[in-house]
Amino acid sequence: MSAPQATPVVQRAVVKQVLSGDTVVLRGQPKGGPPPERTVCLSNITAPKLARRPNPNVENSTETKDEPWAWEAREFLRKKIIGKEVAFTVEYKVPGTGREYGVIYLGKDSTGENLTESLISEGLVDVRKTGLKSDDPAQQRLAQLEDAAKTAGKGKHAEGEASKHVRNITWTIENPRNFVDSHHNKCIDAVIEHVRDGCTIRAFLLPTFEYVTVMLSGIKCPMNKQSTDGKQVPEPFMEEAKYFTESRLLQKDVQIILEGVSNQNLLGTVMHPNGNITEFLLKEGFARCVDWSMGVVTQGAEKLRAAQKFAREKKLRIWKDYKPSESAVIKDKTFSGKVVEIVNGDAMVIKTETSFKKIFLASIRPPRPVESSENTEKQAPNKRSRPLYDIPYMFEAREFMRKKLIGKKVNVEIDYIQPPNQGFAEKTCCTVTTSGINVAEALVSKGLATVIRYRQDDDQRSSHYDDLLAAESRAVKKGVGVHSKKEPPIHRVADVSGDVNKAKQFLPFLQRAGKSEAIVEFIASGSRLRLYLPKETCLITLLISGIECPKGARTLPSGQSFPADPFGEEALTFVKEMCMQREVEVEVEGMDKGGNFIGWLFVDGVNLSVALVESGLASVHFTAENSQFYKQLVQKEAEAKEAKLKLWANFVEHKEVKVEDEPVERKINFTKVVVTEVTDELTFYAQTSENGAALEKLMEDLRQEMESNPPLPGAYTPKKGDMCASRFSQDNQWYRAKIEKIEGGKATVFFIDYGNREQASTSSLAALPTNFRIVSPQATQYALACVAVPNDEEAKQDAVDALFQDIVNKPMLLNLEYKSSPADCVTLKHPESEDDVASVLVAEGFLTVESRREKRLAKMVAQLQKAQEEAKRLRKNLWRYGDFREDEAREFGYSR
Repeated sequence: MSAPQATPVVQRAVVKQVLSGDTVVLRGQPKGGPPPERTVCLSNITAPKLARRPNPNVENSTETKDEPWAWEAREFLRKKIIGKEVAFTVEYKVPGTGREYGVIYLGKDSTGENLTESLISEGLVDVRKTGLKSDDPAQQRLAQLEDAAKTAGKGKHAEGEASKHVRNITWTIENPRNFVDSHHNKCIDAVIEHVRDGCTIRAFLLPTFEYVTVMLSGIKCPMNKQSTDGKQVPEPFMEEAKYFTESRLLQKDVQIILEGVSNQNLLGTVMHPNGNITEFLLKEGFARCVDWSMGVVTQGAEKLRAAQKFAREKKLRIWKDYKPSESAVIKDKTFSGKVVEIVNGDAMVIKTETSFKKIFLASIRPPRPVESSENTEKQAPNKRSRPLYDIPYMFEAREFMRKKLIGKKVNVEIDYIQPPNQGFAEKTCCTVTTSGINVAEALVSKGLATVIRYRQDDDQRSSHYDDLLAAESRAVKKGVGVHSKKEPPIHRVADVSGDVNKAKQFLPFLQRAGKSEAIVEFIASGSRLRLYLPKETCLITLLISGIECPKGARTLPSGQSFPADPFGEEALTFVKEMCMQREVEVEVEGMDKGGNFIGWLFVDGVNLSVALVESGLASVHFTAENSQFYKQLVQKEAEAKEAKLKLWANFVEHKEVKVEDEPVERKINFTKVVVTEVTDELTFYAQTSENGAALEKLMEDLRQEMESNPPLPGAYTPKKGDMCASRFSQDNQWYRAKIEKIEGGKATVFFIDYGNREQASTSSLAALPTNFRIVSPQATQYALACVAVPNDEEAKQDAVDALFQDIVNKPMLLNLEYKSSPADCVTLKHPESEDDVASVLVAEGFLTVESRREKRLAKMVAQLQKAQEEAKRLRKNLWRYGDFREDEAREFGYSR
């Protein structure tokens, strides 16, 4: 009699995976990591074999089809036990392979449902009768159950139904992009078949049975990395992340939302009955957000960022060593204002209640130049760079923002401040919204900007970064803007500014055109603007007609700087707010000798010249006389004067100065003089030649005195009106001077023997010895007789320059004609040629003739008027825009 067989031990486990209708993978409970696993085959039965995909690593490998009812058998078992705790016994173990066969019960012990019997009863498996023991009632029961299933025609025992129970599986998606587009944002039922790592799964999509590999959008979990010796080494928490996903998704019924494509893999979100698995992975510290796929996320990117933030703050798992990046403290994080200028394609200037602020759109980059060796070779070496027109799509980006934002109120939220780097200044990077629209997002969605990619640990980014990524994904998909495969638009713009020859070619056309549409690109001063004419595709510099406007601070290309005229900056600001990057109309009248056009500019029907004069920021220029706007300009100027606005705050109405009775006959007595200085008011200082030696002796004695008795620093306290000794900055020598003004530590001194002025430090001044005060000043101030000086600053400066070149530091002949204020008026001639200086200046159109009623001056005035007529005929300088009445010269800007 044989020994009784030992009763199998009942064990318990959790079902991890159902491989087929007769094979199950079981796992234990996790303890400090992923639990151990074992595979158990159901004894005494054989299930139909499932289809297998071709092995890409084996040559000529082909797929195998399902045996009929294989999928139903697997599914029957999966739906009953996946993820549940079961009891099982191992009846025997195959030597060599180690494969275990046994029985699995649904429940905690062997009293639960016997899954082997259930499968047989449903007709989903075959009983291996050759292995049944005749003396074992339990095994004989299996044969009885199979017979009952055959009799009832259940499952695979049904007649003529086999072909309907074989799946038609698509193992490879030929066109992933089209496949995703056809299912975009739809929830697709699926069964997860394999978990490669925490963020990559393989699944069957139901009911069509496409086998897909899906990477979870927006995240990355720890993975295997290849070591230097070629082995795969898991990153920290790789196994834990994989188990986290496996235990929740493997062979579970889920829904997948396909969102994008990466190589042949699909990007998507897996929705578990309890929620989004991606969000859970982040919250538990098993994953991090990645920007490259965040743009396709459709189920709330902000939720994923919030989950990651939670894990970071708790320092969970992969964030155990996380340290937040240091960011600057931002004051006034939000504010609103009006957009007054768009700077290229990613920045703008905003006017707030207290100031102007330049800000940059956070986390975006404007279009970049296309690097091409051909373009580099073709570009002329002296060609000026014009990024707005030369860089593809830069102009479109600027225009998109200009049309949407210029003059509009916007809300600004400062996201971060980018410190100075590689010569670039500090940048305030912000999110700008108008009417609820994110400007940066709109710009990116049009393909007119790209999103900056950051390091994963860099938190200095836009607060709407994921929206920007999503917008970029849409733009790439549509192929718009910089993402287009078409040739980029080319803007061939003729730059006429400062080019006299080109300006002459364009002038007749612009004059005939009347009012032309233009965009104000740059404002140099209140009356000097740079315009882009879209229809003519050219850039011009426009000088505003009919006015004289103060200039702002400016720096010449040579580096020489000039301070702003009074109210120059106010005029510049006024024009910027009114015109900058606005669509305007321009009416060109003429051009100057520098290639700049002269004309009228209208903003929304308002004449800019009139607006400046009305605000007291400009005066009427004599050239406005023949224009249709002259009366309006004069009226507005009178109103501004009366209201004492800006330029006219200290205006005093001009009063006629009575001229004293002069001798009846002209006296001619020329004196030899040397001219030492010409003033900005067109007067000059001269020394009598016969006193030249005495003056040199006086200067030499003064210097010897100052060297033998050097002044002590601080011993002299300068006062306005004092005579003193002052060093001249050009030669560092001592001269006699008079103090005219003191401000702080600086004094304005007038060198009484030469007529020039300069600012000097009060510490460089000294008391003038008494014996040097006796000699009277050697430089006397004079003015040219019978000529009128223009009030127009540019015209006056031209006249001053011409007079300076003609007479300074030269011996001249001088004759006093009549007395006047502030200087006596004289005739001045060159000794050798006897050319009259005033006649030459009048003939060249720098000065006009002043009408004098004295009979003794009649002949001299007649000669000057003859020279003036010639200047008019030749249209020289002042006369280049035509004639005006001599008896109204004062009205149009000319007076003594």
